[in-house]
This record gives sequence, structure tokens and C-alpha cells, in this order.
Amino acid sequence: MIQRIQTVLLLGVAICMGLVLAYPIWFEENPDQTQGIIMTAFNTEVVDFGGTLDRGDDDTIVESNANWHIASLAIISSLVALFSIFQFKSRLNQMKLGALNALIMAATLGLSYYQVFQLESSFSPETQGSISLGFYLPAFAMLLNILANRFIRKDEKLVKSADRMR
Repeated sequence: MIQRIQTVLLLGVAICMGLVLAYPIWFEENPDQTQGIIMTAFNTEVVDFGGTLDRGDDDTIVESNANWHIASLAIISSLVALFSIFQFKSRLNQMKLGALNALIMAATLGLSYYQVFQLESSFSPETQGSISLGFYLPAFAMLLNILANRFIRKDEKLVKSADRMR
């Protein structure tokens, strides 16, 4: 039963939440483009560009703060999605795991937004930062999770209707 559509969707959830760890969530440069701040799931780094506009080897990290809570929630969410794939014999457990995973992904998205909001006002309030792919991936994973739960519920209704016919 691993070939079901919800398995593919849950695998997409796991991949999206894994990619949150690889892509930056938010980026901002100060107006004179000498410093920037990069927020990833693991840390937030203030980077000095070394006086040149090209980003390269002369960049130095001025300050670094850990964001372990965002990374740990993304890892947990990915693992819950992978575990849910192999719970195909118990669709009720799959639906419970899907609801739990939705809460974890909402917490990941909420913490990311909170961090961005805090950094936006503290680093360079006169300029606007840009949200990167790492911020949108949990939202896309939530959409895939909702679709997977919908198909799991559809399968459960089909099995119950078949049981009534017997």
C-alpha cells in the first residue's frame, strides 16, 4: 500500500521540511550594502561583505546566533511524515500523525515569522528584508499534508463502506 497518492504527498512533506534546513529563510542588507544578515533554520549570521559588492571569500561573520528551535521542529516534522508513511495499515494513526505534523509545521512557520519580525526591526529598520525559499517551504508542506490527510480520510471512508456491504 505504499503506492498510494498520500504516500507521495507525505514524502513531499518530508522532503520540503528537509529542504527548510538547506535554504535560507530570510536575508537583509543594510543601505550601504556593507553588511547583511542571513537567517537559516540553524543560525542567524551578521555578515560583513568586506567593502566589495561581490559576495565571496572576503566575507566575514560578525555575529552568529543559533536558531536550533526552527531546525529541530523541521527535523521532527520530516521524521513524523516519514513515520506516517509506514503507518498505512492504521489509517486512524496516520490521520492523528498528520494532525500532529500540521501543528509542528505551524509552529515552525510561526517561529520563523517571529524571528524575521524581530530581526527586521533590530538590524536595519529603514530597509526591507527579503523572505527566501526556506520560509515558504513549511507552508507548501502544510498544503501537501492537508491533501495527504484528505486522501487518508477518503480511504478510511471507502474501507468502512466496504465493511458495511459485507
